Amino acid sequence: MRLSDISHAAFKGVTVNAMRSLLTMLGIIIGVGSVVLMSSVGESMEGVILGQISSLGPKSMVIFPGKQEGGAQGVMAGFDSLTFEDLRELEQLKSIDKLAPVIFITGRTSYGREEGTPQVFGVDDNFFKNQNISAREGRLLEKDDSDGGKAIAVLGSDTADKFFGSINPIGKRIKVGNNHYTVVGVAKALGSQFFQNADERVYVPFSVARTVTGQKYLNYITMVATDSFDLAFDDVRSLLRRRHGIDTSLNDEKKDDFVVRSSAQANEILGSVSLGLTLFITTIAAISLLVGGIGIMNIMLVSVTERTQEIGLRKALGAKGRDVLLQFLFEAILLTMIGGVIGQILGIGLAFVIALIVKNFLAKYVFAISLNAVVVSFFMAVATGIAFGISPARKAAALHPIEALRYE
Repeated sequence: MRLSDISHAAFKGVTVNAMRSLLTMLGIIIGVGSVVLMSSVGESMEGVILGQISSLGPKSMVIFPGKQEGGAQGVMAGFDSLTFEDLRELEQLKSIDKLAPVIFITGRTSYGREEGTPQVFGVDDNFFKNQNISAREGRLLEKDDSDGGKAIAVLGSDTADKFFGSINPIGKRIKVGNNHYTVVGVAKALGSQFFQNADERVYVPFSVARTVTGQKYLNYITMVATDSFDLAFDDVRSLLRRRHGIDTSLNDEKKDDFVVRSSAQANEILGSVSLGLTLFITTIAAISLLVGGIGIMNIMLVSVTERTQEIGLRKALGAKGRDVLLQFLFEAILLTMIGGVIGQILGIGLAFVIALIVKNFLAKYVFAISLNAVVVSFFMAVATGIAFGISPARKAAALHPIEALRYE
């Protein structure tokens, strides 16, 4: 019997009861759809996070004050552990460059009747270099601005749009807390950085922020390694441990009253998250495909029983056991292939809808599809059809033609 005839018979066997076939494919549809959907969301989120990391540069580091509790879970108590003396000592290290201390200023920001609560950072010119920030209008803060204690400000793009709309903000005066600042520039849109909108900021000279707040500690410090990142990382940690009287014999990070973070570490964390997501997707797919495979095997066994006389007649007319086996195996594979295609279409469609929704909150979220996930999920569906279809197919092939014809 020709392969084309077997394929035609298998297609007819699947489509003769379309509703039953669709319900049989449901597990395959869910499994494949889950793989494609979750992979798409993972690819899109990875793109967002990588975009945020890349804006910092491969040799960037950030030092946060506070004890790290629970491993890498976050920064907890001790927010006053980074001092100006620490900054002066760090500036002497030859392994790091472009130190940029940051002080936060609290209080409402306003211009006329417009009010808001953007993040207000006291920074120097190195901060903009470390963060790859450039000017959209006017200029950024310069070294002379901090040295001279000038009451000026640079606005993030969203802050400028909120307060001034289409009006040119350069030369206008805004109020932060009880102090007034003249706007000298607007930064280009930076987007989200670690899920915080970096465009909803106001930047004022570091010296001004220090005077206004009276703060004797730093909120954090950014810097760039001059050459070897590992050497710079070790130098920074050793210096701060020595200055803060921390025992370094066991190299226990939990004893530190500061946390050093880098773009390289963020990449490692992203890799761990991606691995976890892959395992999660694989588990969902395995469970769904197992359920779908059991359903296909069950319906194929029912189909063999219902078509016993048909099988007997075909064998009596000269069909070989191999022909019958291939027909029923093709039917099982066809069910999983169709289910796989439907699942892929639904997964891609849902991923596209999610991208449209999320883009309203994360501007850099872009619809993405993992071709590897699409291909692998399709072949997983076909493999499920073969694995769970072989037993019913062998049962059909083993039927004796005379006994099959007598079956009622």
